[in-house]
Amino acid sequence: MKTILFGSLTPIHDKLIEAAVEHLGYNAEPLPQPDLEALRTGRELCNKGMCNPVYFTVGNLINFLKKQAQKGVNVEEKYTFVTIGACGPCRFGMYEMEYKKALELAGFKNLKVSLLNQTTFSAEGEIKLTWKLIYSLMKAIMVADIIRDLGYKIRPYELRKGETDEIIKKSTEIMFGIIKNSGRIKDILKGLKQIKTLFSEIKVNYAVARPVVSVIGEFWVQTTESDGNYHIHHWLEEEGAEVKVEPVSGWIDYQLYTEREKTLMEIKVKGLSFNRIKKVIFLAGLQEFYRNLFETLRHTVKERVDTLASQKLLWNLAREYYDPLVTGGEGHLEVAKHIYNVKFRKAHMTLSLKPFGCMPSTQSDGVQSKVMSDYPETIFVSVETSGDSEVNVKSRIQMKLQEAKEIAVEEFQKALTEINVTRKEINRAIKTNRNLQNPFVKLDRKGLLTAERFVRANIREIKRSIHHTDKRREKKWMLSTLKKWQKS
Repeated sequence: MKTILFGSLTPIHDKLIEAAVEHLGYNAEPLPQPDLEALRTGRELCNKGMCNPVYFTVGNLINFLKKQAQKGVNVEEKYTFVTIGACGPCRFGMYEMEYKKALELAGFKNLKVSLLNQTTFSAEGEIKLTWKLIYSLMKAIMVADIIRDLGYKIRPYELRKGETDEIIKKSTEIMFGIIKNSGRIKDILKGLKQIKTLFSEIKVNYAVARPVVSVIGEFWVQTTESDGNYHIHHWLEEEGAEVKVEPVSGWIDYQLYTEREKTLMEIKVKGLSFNRIKKVIFLAGLQEFYRNLFETLRHTVKERVDTLASQKLLWNLAREYYDPLVTGGEGHLEVAKHIYNVKFRKAHMTLSLKPFGCMPSTQSDGVQSKVMSDYPETIFVSVETSGDSEVNVKSRIQMKLQEAKEIAVEEFQKALTEINVTRKEINRAIKTNRNLQNPFVKLDRKGLLTAERFVRANIREIKRSIHHTDKRREKKWMLSTLKKWQKS
């Protein structure tokens, strides 16, 4: 049996997708995270004017195959490459052709390429897209989303740098074993509870005013944690932000909802038929099952992970600006997510990432100026990750991020004034009270700033800790004064 090569999403997603595929008896191996060397190889072998996900992915695949061939591996016999495909106003539909052309130029023309079509939910090539495979992948992606989201919620506030990443690595290994060997929901839930216990060991200080930055844009660029987007998520954290990442599960939810709406539109135009009614009922039921499964898994981590945004709500938010039936790329989602972040205060700043020359993202950018006009309070920046110009891109983001930081600090100070507590007192309480250092400590449901939500939800505990600390200090002072008096 050939080994399936695939990638690349995030390291967590790739690892758990490997487990999901191997659970069904396949051999699988994720490609390493793409780097600038992959970009150079991709540009050399692909057609000019393609978008960066093509260059990075193709170059990454070919560089991997070359290294394996140098070790004496017959790569054309050992491996088959599996990728995602679709159609619409996007180069995405041309990816398969680019892969095959580049592989031939690199000397691997006999390497088989299998295509999973996300539009028609079908497969072409050696791999078979069965319901068992879909369900196994579904669970793996959801678990990866949960682990990743927990990391981005906790890491900016950790007291010991690097601790969160250590726990993420352990958690991924635990879930890899469960998904590969069992795959049952019951065991996955047990595993997630175990992971929650591991994350609980991390000590945090949530009383730091960090602006929430939502990273949206073209699917691959907003998801990858590599040179493909200048490692933007971790860089934002280093710059003092809390990053709000988009779950891969949300993308699948979008595909299901959009396909259902297109079928309903087809019924309006062409009339009722048994097959169309059957398709609508099936898609509605599948989406309901999918969202409920995500909620079930999310509950095990005390709902610290965000719920999936309503696709109906996003559809309605965007339709005044962007026709949701115009698909390709992220479709209407870039516009919808921007409005959602501002209207419902889900982020202080929205960063839209796009690869070089992405047509759907360019369409979205044309609409975003109108959104910014209608929502002047927004902090929005759109950048192209072309593989070079990293300094220019990050300097543009820094200017907007500074605005978001100032707003975050003002919000926190206003909350402290209302509650009548100081930052020094809060930090003193956190140092003396281990319960306040728990990453799963209660957060207020209202508000956006994590620091404000933390203080509002735990003000009684904070004031109690301050009172106890003051009492101990007073006692110490009295004892030391008494000793001095006795000596004199």
